[in-house]
Amino acid sequence: MTIAAPFKLPPSAPGLKIGLFGGSFNPPHEGHRAASLFALRRLGLDWLWWLVSPGNPLKDTQHLPALATRFTAADEIAQHPRVAVTGIEAAIGARYSYETVDYLRRRCPGVHFVWIMGADNLATFHHWRRWRNIAALVPIAVIDRPGATLAAIHSPAGVYLSRYRYDENNGRAFATADPPAFIFLHGPRSPLSSTALRAKADPGAIASH
Repeated sequence: MTIAAPFKLPPSAPGLKIGLFGGSFNPPHEGHRAASLFALRRLGLDWLWWLVSPGNPLKDTQHLPALATRFTAADEIAQHPRVAVTGIEAAIGARYSYETVDYLRRRCPGVHFVWIMGADNLATFHHWRRWRNIAALVPIAVIDRPGATLAAIHSPAGVYLSRYRYDENNGRAFATADPPAFIFLHGPRSPLSSTALRAKADPGAIASH
């Protein structure tokens, strides 16, 4: 695995296809890794970056472990030569995913970025700050999650993105598509979730994705 220092950007070059997989990673787990390897394979990506966020603005972050702690845990789970873990969002002061995507598009011209998210996140994507602007900047790939399929497809963001939907069979050409572009990937679905793992570790803890 390529290790990016918490506040540094992983290496990139024009023409590369790079997936962006953001989250609190509280805690990271094998489901994150499985989804990443699935996206790498189905979309023909060169790299996938785990963007360990300072905190989800839609969730209570009062009990969120320090970024360095979550970065180290994510680094131990990722363990793949084409997955890089970074805390760049804290370095650039980004609170919202739109700010991150906009920065990376400007900072890395010529790189083909793809936003990767689980179906459970698509179901609430319409609550994200400037979510339509994210869709206008990068193609969005959604990975199916147990129990989230219908809610994701019928959500406001799912309905909006459906007009830009690519067939799964065209996955390897998707990273170079002009946004807006949307693909819904089906495959083995991991039942693991950070919320469930936190509840198991500390049933009294306040959830923060």
